[in-house]
Amino acid sequence: MHIALREVHDSDLPVFFRQMNDPESLRMAAFTPPDPADWDAFSTHWHTIRTSRDVVRTILGDGDVIGSAAVYGEPGEREVTYWVDRAYWGRGVATAALRALLAEVRDRPLYARAAADNAGSRRVLEKCGFETSARARGFAPARGEEIDEVVLHLAE
Repeated sequence: MHIALREVHDSDLPVFFRQMNDPESLRMAAFTPPDPADWDAFSTHWHTIRTSRDVVRTILGDGDVIGSAAVYGEPGEREVTYWVDRAYWGRGVATAALRALLAEVRDRPLYARAAADNAGSRRVLEKCGFETSARARGFAPARGEEIDEVVLHLAE
């Protein structure tokens, strides 16, 4: 499968909304908006990030919209995030997309966060050079409870 990144188009948003409302994906991501089914909040969030200095990309797999990836935040504290449609998990999509994003955004250091039990996301980040730098606990809206979280960083 050929993975590419491009600017986010308005037509991508309904696809992202559907992807981000998959119950299994929400549980795995854990740290989600309080109400992922709130279209107005979703739209407002995407309008805000698309008009900011953040780098936000659509992930394409063989030309189809299969997720999103972004680098956001203030210099020195910037974080990466990504979301891949569950149908594409385990196929190297997130790793390829994150590598492409890291080649585009040369800022370092970069940080990432993941639920401690999200082995797939942690593996993606580690394959891209991120190292665990801290552990924390935080409230995970998708799980309705406080859970363990890992903080990773990319120094080079």
